[in-house]
Amino acid sequence: MPPGDNPFYTALTLILGMDHGLFSIVLLSLKVSLFAVIIASLLALPLGAALALWRFPGRNALIVLLNALMGLPPVVAGLCVYLLLSRAGPLGQFGLLFTPTAMVIAQVILVFPIIAALTRQQVEALHGEYAEQLSSLGLSQLRMMPTLLWDARFGLLTVILAGFGRASAEVGAVMIVGGNIDGVTRVMTTSIVLETSKGNLAQALGLGIVLLTLVTLINAVAHLVSETAKRRLG
Repeated sequence: MPPGDNPFYTALTLILGMDHGLFSIVLLSLKVSLFAVIIASLLALPLGAALALWRFPGRNALIVLLNALMGLPPVVAGLCVYLLLSRAGPLGQFGLLFTPTAMVIAQVILVFPIIAALTRQQVEALHGEYAEQLSSLGLSQLRMMPTLLWDARFGLLTVILAGFGRASAEVGAVMIVGGNIDGVTRVMTTSIVLETSKGNLAQALGLGIVLLTLVTLINAVAHLVSETAKRRLG
């Protein structure tokens, strides 16, 4: 088979040649996933810490719900966002369906429970270890939150990276609410599905290599952070 007919060879050529079409899809994917993880983290970190420190009616039910939502099927999340943003939905007047904003919303719904549930576990473990010292300093539960979140920062960074990995590899929800529109809402995962169905294996393989590299890098960083934390904290 001539090199030009080999999908793997062509995929590498696209990557090494910094093909504009391929990398515009990669950049949009990163932008959507980064925004989603930032928003989800800002909401989920305080909630996870609050669940770890406060006791109130319904707390256990909320913890169970968050744990259950960690396994939320992406297509269900996508369907819920679609119903909210469609013309007949309560938020249809804003015209967000089939835009990157809709994709960010769908990914926030998927990532939020992961970060919140794992944050609660991390902060609850630290609180159990330092509860007496923090109480002896006269800190209220509200003031304990930033202290414990900072102390758990290495573990929480790993949690956030795990959330980013989930967002960047997601396909079902963004396909439903984004529509896979070329140059507007087409990201790596949805493009791989489309190009494979069209028989354009080189483009699909090129995006697959970039996505796999990205996920590997995220896991490598998470592992490095975890090992660094173990060495520093003992």
